[in-house]
Amino acid sequence: MSKKVLIVEDEIFVALEIEQIVEDAGFAVRAIAADREAAMDSADDCDIALVDLNLRDGPTGPQIGMELSSRHGVRVIYVTANPAQIGEASVAALGVITKPFRANSIVAALHLAAAEEPELTDADIAGFMPFLPRGSSSGSESRG
Repeated sequence: MSKKVLIVEDEIFVALEIEQIVEDAGFAVRAIAADREAAMDSADDCDIALVDLNLRDGPTGPQIGMELSSRHGVRVIYVTANPAQIGEASVAALGVITKPFRANSIVAALHLAAAEEPELTDADIAGFMPFLPRGSSSGSESRG
């Protein structure tokens, strides 16, 4: 069974490019959402979300990621040119892919997110920065 992916991106051409990458990788796109309301409306049966930070309704991506993770159990990967804006919302995500992104970075991150028990400390994906799991001995919530 194919994992369902929610794309939270307000730039339509970027969203369509990500959609093509996701589908070519064998995943199903549940929806494309350009703001918080559309993301929450589409969240119920999603497994993975690729979330930009700055959307049509402002810098709502970090809050969306936190809600998708806590309320819906969605595995979140931020996709942004501004990873410093994630802040405390990093606790809700597996990591971040920096824009401009490469297709293979999206594909590898999707496979990591689809794994039963993702091994973030072993993630070696160009353009992807994993967030360390809580309780890490480094004392830091994110790596980088």
